[in-house]
Amino acid sequence: MKPRLKLFHTSDIHGSEKCFRKFLNVPKVYGVDVIMLGGDITGKMLVPIVEQGDGTYKTEFMGNEVDIRTQDELKNTMKLIADVGGYPYICSSDEYIRLKNDASYLDKVFKNQIIKRVEDWVRLAEERLGSSKVEVYIMPGNDDYPEIDEALNKSSFVVNPDGKVVEIGGRYEMISSGFVNMTPWRAPRDIPDEKLEEVLEELISRVRRINESIFSLHAPPYNTPIDLAPLLDNTLKPVMSGGELVMTHVGSIAVRKVIEKYQPLLGLHGHIHESKGVVKIGRTLCMNAGSDYLAGNLQGALITIEDGKVKNYMFTIG
Repeated sequence: MKPRLKLFHTSDIHGSEKCFRKFLNVPKVYGVDVIMLGGDITGKMLVPIVEQGDGTYKTEFMGNEVDIRTQDELKNTMKLIADVGGYPYICSSDEYIRLKNDASYLDKVFKNQIIKRVEDWVRLAEERLGSSKVEVYIMPGNDDYPEIDEALNKSSFVVNPDGKVVEIGGRYEMISSGFVNMTPWRAPRDIPDEKLEEVLEELISRVRRINESIFSLHAPPYNTPIDLAPLLDNTLKPVMSGGELVMTHVGSIAVRKVIEKYQPLLGLHGHIHESKGVVKIGRTLCMNAGSDYLAGNLQGALITIEDGKVKNYMFTIG
């Protein structure tokens, strides 16, 4: 058991290869004992790259048509797509038509690409950090399909803490949940807040030392500076007023309730990219490092815990 524990928390990298590689470099850069990736680890877009039959390719990315003439251009384009969280997928013209017209086939291909990248990431983490003493925790969030869980769970090194009580640093118990209260997008791990409260209460019932516990919950607590997101109209477009975005609280009432009730040492959250910040709820320090994955920036929080207390913290971006 270490008297001082240094940990790094980040979330919402949404498939960004660039951000994940930065995540694995955190122990070397900051000298931490624990690194955590707290949900929404997978991307949102399959990007077909269509073979033209003459050694060239075409794709559409970020609203632009791209002509690819050489293998070097192909490699660079695929890296660019992966770095912002997309899944480049080389296919024939016939398969491209099928992807456009067959929703079930598109879903199958997309999920296969998602699973493969998670498997690759777990393998890379094992290669880079497996011989170190660094603890690595990676959990899914509400946007992540259940199909990725097997890829996370089969590692003997990377720990998926979702739905579990784990002990970090030989002392501090941590509960984790990737579930969030319902969103307009009905994501794979959206559940009613009442159900989320039941899930959290069951997890908390297994914690022995609640005053030294960490709640790693993807959903931020409701009505705080770390759960503000743009208000959406009934077409899911952001509402503007006076030329500015109208913001609203979208976090979880259940998460706030259990934090107020049990007062853990630390709350680690994500989900809302725009709400980087920190808030105290009673004695509990709650943090959301935000997300800027499309720019390839890894946003995180460095936290030092000593003798059962949060000694200091710092937000990072790089």
